[in-house]
Amino acid sequence: MEQRSSRQVYANDWMTVREDAVRRDDGSDGIYGVVDKPDYALVIPLDGDRVRLVEQFRYPLGLRRWEFPQGTAPGRSELAPAELAARELREETGLSARRLVELGLLDVAPGLASQRGRAFLATGLTQGAAAREHEEQDMRTAWFTRAEFEARVAGGEITDAQSIAAYTLLLLWERGT
Repeated sequence: MEQRSSRQVYANDWMTVREDAVRRDDGSDGIYGVVDKPDYALVIPLDGDRVRLVEQFRYPLGLRRWEFPQGTAPGRSELAPAELAARELREETGLSARRLVELGLLDVAPGLASQRGRAFLATGLTQGAAAREHEEQDMRTAWFTRAEFEARVAGGEITDAQSIAAYTLLLLWERGT
C-alpha cells in the first residue's frame, strides 16, 4: 500500500489525527484515518505474589477502570522506553524499582493508531510520593494478589487490553519462552 497524501485534521497535547489518501496494491484508491500518539510504557509492579494497579476514570468509556501504570511522555515527546517506564511508575504510584525488565512490545490498535508500547516488569520496589499529572488527580492505586487480578480479568472487571496483554507477556517471560 502506498501513501499518496496526508493531512492533519486534529491535534492536541496527546495526539494527532490525520487522513491519508492511499493507493492499494490492486491500484484502487482509498483513505485511512490514523491516530498518531507517542509510544507508551506499561509497568507491572510485582512484589512477591502481588501486583500494583491504578484505577482512573476513562472518559471515552465513561467508566473507572483498573489497569497497570502506563502512559506517554508529556507534550507528545519521546523518551527511552525504560526511562518512560520508570517515570510512569513513579508518577502514578510513587514506586521506584531497583530492576526493570522489558517484557515485550504491544500495538494498541494497529487498524487505526500508530501507537506502540513496551511492557516492563518492575521489582525491588520502594514507596515514595506519587507525582500525578492534572488529568490523573482522581487516580487510585492498590495491591492485588495475582489470583485476585486473574479473577477480575476472568470476571470482566479488568478489561484494559494492554494490561491483559502485558500480563500474558509476564507469564511467558516467567516460563522462559
